[in-house]
Amino acid sequence: MNRRLFHTVAWAAALAAGVCAAPAAFAQGKGEVKIALIASKTGPLEAFAKQTIIGFNLGLEYATNGTLTVAGKKLVVIEKDDQGKPDVGKNLLAQAYADDKVDIAVGPTASPVALAMLPVAEEYKKILLVEPAVADSITGDKWNKYIFRTGRNSSQDAIANAAALDKAGTSIVTLAQDNAFGKDGVKAFKDAVKKAKLAHEEYLPAATSDFTAAAQRIIEKLKDQPGRKIVWIIWAGGNPFKIADLDLKRYNIEIATGGNILPAMTAYKQFPGMEGGLYYYFGIPKNPVNEWLVANHYTKYKAPPDFFTAGGMSAAIAVVEALKKTQGDTSTNKLIATMEGMSFDTPKGKMTFRKEDHQAMQDMYHFKIKVDPAFPWGVPELVREIKASEMDVPIRNKR
Repeated sequence: MNRRLFHTVAWAAALAAGVCAAPAAFAQGKGEVKIALIASKTGPLEAFAKQTIIGFNLGLEYATNGTLTVAGKKLVVIEKDDQGKPDVGKNLLAQAYADDKVDIAVGPTASPVALAMLPVAEEYKKILLVEPAVADSITGDKWNKYIFRTGRNSSQDAIANAAALDKAGTSIVTLAQDNAFGKDGVKAFKDAVKKAKLAHEEYLPAATSDFTAAAQRIIEKLKDQPGRKIVWIIWAGGNPFKIADLDLKRYNIEIATGGNILPAMTAYKQFPGMEGGLYYYFGIPKNPVNEWLVANHYTKYKAPPDFFTAGGMSAAIAVVEALKKTQGDTSTNKLIATMEGMSFDTPKGKMTFRKEDHQAMQDMYHFKIKVDPAFPWGVPELVREIKASEMDVPIRNKR
């Protein structure tokens, strides 16, 4: 499947380039819509942020047919770097609303930054469209009505991973970062697992590079367990797969994790047959939006779009669709009423903002890693598409 995609991408790119070269019919009218795009452009999640920004700009191009206008208003994007620091993100969002007079904000990359930003959106009564920060608490107990999210949440990740791993006779240890992303992810995974045994939870600082002590604790918890033994890793940035160097295979302990960016998935080549739950891989979704994204990204960057590129594009499409429906009206209450329950097409297929918590309901993918010498990363082959309609994603706010 992926070989065929690469063999045909040049043709698709040429077609897309031809489409983009067609004269654009610019909308007539005055005014502009200001959008703040806040991401961790520096720091450990820099790669994630860059993908989000690229995807967002491609999404605006796609959703406006290249005009970058909606209802006669020009879309102006103001980028800001939160450096992965909650206090910086909080201040930047306040600055965007108060000084830059943005109508909508999008971001951030990291969950701790997002959690710091939520009260600011409430204070200024302006929408914050969260992409790609994952923690359940963002649309859970810390949520307010100004928060929407196109990115997947911890529960969606967990349900997808449980679909792959939750089997009777299996013992699982979780390895996660000691932050909102890791803790919410593990909590959601525990809630999703019904058949397997959860033997231990291991939390480490986000910047950990030496996993020796953690691996030893994990081995102690798993080595004498009967049946299948798995370490399920939930991690952003860094390389937690170094724990495999401590010869887990000697105890028949397997590694499992969810999807990630392509550079991180080079480590997956060590684990052929590894299964997990996936948010996006460019070769899996079959729809016109993803075809456009793959073709245009390849034309511009000579590489396929990645994990967070698709997320950035989804956020941009959501913004444009909402503005089309309001005919360019950026008043917050109008936007909220429009976006609640709104469906829109993305590279992953259709997403819908759930009215109760504004979380985008979306399909996920159960994958199995295949080693293909044509790719520098472990290729996630689709086992099964997990439809949004079959995922019982908890509503965790107290609305």
